[in-house]
Amino acid sequence: MAAVKVFPLKCVVQHYAWGKVGLESEVAKLTLSDDPSIAIEQEKPYAELWMGAHPKGDAIICDNRIPQKTLGEWIAKHPDCLGSKVKDIFQGQLPFLFKVLSVNISLSIQAHPTKELAVKLHTQFPDRYPDKNHKPEMAIALTPFEGLCGFRPVEEIIGFLKNVPEFRTVIGNEAAEVLENNTGDPRHVSDALKKCFTRMMNCEKKTFIDQLNMLVKRVLQEDDAGKDTTGSNGELLLRLHSQFPGDVGCFVIYFLNLVKLQPGEAMFLGANEPHAYLYGDCIECMACSDNTVRAGLTPKFIDVQTLCEMLNYTPAPAREKIFPSVRDPCDPCVSLYDPPVPDFTVIKIEVPSSVKRYKVASIDSASILLVIRGEATSTASPSEVNIRRGSVLFIAANEGVGLCIRSVDGMLLFRACCML
Repeated sequence: MAAVKVFPLKCVVQHYAWGKVGLESEVAKLTLSDDPSIAIEQEKPYAELWMGAHPKGDAIICDNRIPQKTLGEWIAKHPDCLGSKVKDIFQGQLPFLFKVLSVNISLSIQAHPTKELAVKLHTQFPDRYPDKNHKPEMAIALTPFEGLCGFRPVEEIIGFLKNVPEFRTVIGNEAAEVLENNTGDPRHVSDALKKCFTRMMNCEKKTFIDQLNMLVKRVLQEDDAGKDTTGSNGELLLRLHSQFPGDVGCFVIYFLNLVKLQPGEAMFLGANEPHAYLYGDCIECMACSDNTVRAGLTPKFIDVQTLCEMLNYTPAPAREKIFPSVRDPCDPCVSLYDPPVPDFTVIKIEVPSSVKRYKVASIDSASILLVIRGEATSTASPSEVNIRRGSVLFIAANEGVGLCIRSVDGMLLFRACCML
C-alpha cells in the first residue's frame, strides 16, 4: 500500500487570556466548523490555533492508517517529507509554525532578536530565552486588524511631544530637544530616537504613573467635553489604559505606528521590529522560536536594557509597514506572501465559484493547508478526504492535491511552506 503523504490534522487551541471569547473568536468558529461535535464555552478565550509540530502544541494526525500520533513524530520518522533542501538546512525540523490568532486585548509590545542575538541571550539567560533561533513573523488579516508596528515618522513623534506634555515629561526635555533638533541626518535621527525611547523605558515608576494618570484624566475630560483627542491619540490611549492601567506601554503609542489591515493585507515583523497586536483575527506564520523581548502592556518580565539596545530605530510611515502579496503569473488563484527570511512563505489560494476542480500544486517543501471558506473533496492518493471551513491538511513535499469543489461560493485557503 502506498505511503500516506497527505492527511488531516486536529490542531491545538491555546486559551490565552487576551483571546476573543466563545464564538466571537475566529479560532473557535474555525474549530467548530471543522468538528461540529466540539462544545465551545461562551466565556472562555480562544486565542490561538497552532498548526504545526511545535512541542508545546504538536498537531494530532487524524488518519488511522498512520501509526504515529502527532505531526512531530511523523516528521521525525519521515524527514524526507520536508523536501530535500528544507530537511538539510533546518536539520530535519519543520521550520515554521502556522497559526490563527483572535485578539481581543492587546498583546505585549515586543520585539524578537536576530539569530546572533538569540544565541547570545539563550547562553546568558536560558530561562528567559528558551532557544537559539530568530522569530520573524507575518500576520495576514482575516478580519479588520489593528497592530502597532515600527517607529513613526519623526514629525509625528515631535507632534506628540508638543501636544502631550505628559509624554514630554516622561522622556525629559533634554532628550526631546535632541530629537526635535535632529530631523536631517538619518543616523542622528535614529540615535535621538533611541535616546528618547531609552529615557522613557527607564523613567522612574512614580513619575510615569503620575504623568499617565494626569494624561488619562485630561483626555477623559476633553472627551466628555466633546473635544477632538486625536492630538493625544486619545481613543487608543484610553483603550490600552483600561486593559493595562499604569503600564509604560501606554506611552509607547506615541512612538509606534498604528497599522490597520483589511482582510488579505499583511504585515511582516522582522528582527528588532517593535510591535504589538491590538485587535482582530489573523493568520500568522513564524519561525519556530519562543524568543520574545517585551517592552510593555504586559505583566511579564521586561528586559529593558536588551530591548533598548536591539530595536530598529528607523522611522517609517504606517503605510510602509503593509507587506505586499504578489500574484503568481502561472496561477490566477494564487497570491504569495514571501518575506525576506528563508523559514516560511504563505500562499493564499482563492478559487472562484466558477471553478469546480482545482489542483493545489506540488512544491519541494512540506506544507500546511488551512480552509477558511468552502468545501471540497481532496483526491490525494491513496484516498479521498473531505475538507471544509476549519479543516487543516498536512501535505508532504512534492505532493499535489486535487480538489473537487462542492461549495457554491468557491474556496479560500492559506498554505504555509518553505520556499528555499
